Amino acid sequence: MRRYWPHAKEDMLGAQSNIAGCLGSLGRDVEALVLIRDIYAGFVATLGLSHENTLGFGNNLVLSLDRCKLWDESKSLLRDQLLPASRQSLGADHNVTLTLNQNLTYALHTDPDHTRDDLRLNDTES
Repeated sequence: MRRYWPHAKEDMLGAQSNIAGCLGSLGRDVEALVLIRDIYAGFVATLGLSHENTLGFGNNLVLSLDRCKLWDESKSLLRDQLLPASRQSLGADHNVTLTLNQNLTYALHTDPDHTRDDLRLNDTES
């Protein structure tokens, strides 16, 4: 891919994202997750954590973690990085922030090891 887009890092990350989506559609979730982690790291390095595109792709990483049943990592990423950055840079009422919050609620709900305290903590953070 570098041969075709040597100077457009975001375009290359977008193309890699398409490949990850194809892997996910084929049920190859673990392979997709490996690629999505790399893409997310590329967005953070290129645009910074607080950029709307990075936060949006962070949401893709969360969804991939959920598909692989890695709820603890998903919840940690949302609580420690994505939601605080999104609230600070985009605001609490922005669509990306609301979507991230919704996905934290989903991760808490689907995690078989969740507790009432987890759910209460999310309710007070929202």
